Amino acid sequence: MHELELPRVDLQTGLHWLDLIGIVAFALSGALLAVRKRFDLFGVLVLGCVTAVGGGAIRDTLTGQTPPLFLRDESYLWAALLGSVLAFAFGERLARFERTISVFDTVGLGLFAASGALGAINFGLGPLGIIFTGALSGVGGGIIRDLIANEVPEVMYRRDQLYATAAAAGAFTVLLVHPYVTPFQAQASGAAVVILARWLSRRGWVRLPVRRLPGG
Repeated sequence: MHELELPRVDLQTGLHWLDLIGIVAFALSGALLAVRKRFDLFGVLVLGCVTAVGGGAIRDTLTGQTPPLFLRDESYLWAALLGSVLAFAFGERLARFERTISVFDTVGLGLFAASGALGAINFGLGPLGIIFTGALSGVGGGIIRDLIANEVPEVMYRRDQLYATAAAAGAFTVLLVHPYVTPFQAQASGAAVVILARWLSRRGWVRLPVRRLPGG
């Protein structure tokens, strides 16, 4: 009698699926903004997809991986389109679950910031280049989203909810632990730091200082 063999899912496959979840979450955030601004279907799809894959495209360009990953693996584009279509079709209902979407967005931020740092390490960049690439990989899509939608990029003023700073902390973590662990462990560690930083800031325990000028 043969034993039933269950399919084995390695860590790389698991991280790929988490990446796709992050892509869907980023697409939802971009597409929901487009819906609120009354973009048509095409505009919603464009803004959702740009938000989802923009940071990864910046990462791949900075680290010399061309064409970008989302063009070499179309599962990322399909995930971005899925999130955008969901936002267009169920925008009002999804808006009630923004807290849940924010959780997935944070997971995506952590994974992309960590993967960007790993790409920069493999490309041979210095410490500042690694941190910059990792942070930009995480927040790049959101910055592009806000600029297209004629909004001030949120990463510039959300001092009570660390975002770009959390991404930079995750990239810095990857830089520190990379020599001692596997790449997958380094990515997981960096993502965990991003998630922790976001959680602490959302509870009001960590904030960035703001300088106010007289009369400002």
